[in-house]
Amino acid sequence: AVQQPKGSITVRYLLFILFGYLCGSVLNGYLLPLWIKHVDVTENSPDHNPGAANVFLYAGIPLGVLVILLELAKGAVPVYWATRVLDVRALPFALVLAAPVLGHACPFWCPHGGGKAIAVSFGALLGLLPEFHPLALLVFFYLLFSLIIRIQPHFFRSIITYLCFAAAALYFVPGPVLPLGCLLIAVIVIGAHLARYQGERPWIATRLFHHGR
Repeated sequence: AVQQPKGSITVRYLLFILFGYLCGSVLNGYLLPLWIKHVDVTENSPDHNPGAANVFLYAGIPLGVLVILLELAKGAVPVYWATRVLDVRALPFALVLAAPVLGHACPFWCPHGGGKAIAVSFGALLGLLPEFHPLALLVFFYLLFSLIIRIQPHFFRSIITYLCFAAAALYFVPGPVLPLGCLLIAVIVIGAHLARYQGERPWIATRLFHHGR
């Protein structure tokens, strides 16, 4: 087999990083409600976040479901495509994995108007399938701190969720490239939340699953 020059391989990683970033920069939670219902969720919501939760609240359930699907897709599609073309064991792949999340948090056309990047982070990890460890860890901690050890408000729940996700990924996910990508995703999501911090006070309650509660 004829080996490709290293320069061409580097360009391919850069192109996928750029592609993922551009996909992430499409803020479906802001654009679709504005185009379809003439509703600006960033103006109506207290946190000014162009995310799916605000779409559900201010633009309705059908549009909210559509936005979630598109947010998952814009993370999953570029990452899944990259896994078919690139070597996931190469260090630059960590940047490929995190690129859609960065695009959502800091879109090129509005660097300070991005979202909190939760849905797109799930999408990016979904694109790694059949490698399921990163996605399983994020789902586990998100459900743990949403349903069993309930942490409110959402800001603190997300911070703790992604901190635990990053720590667990470094330990459980085969690496080092994918754990580094998970760490980058966690840093971006936490940074996006800190940028929108509203001064909430946290409370934590433990809730067990049984009837009557």
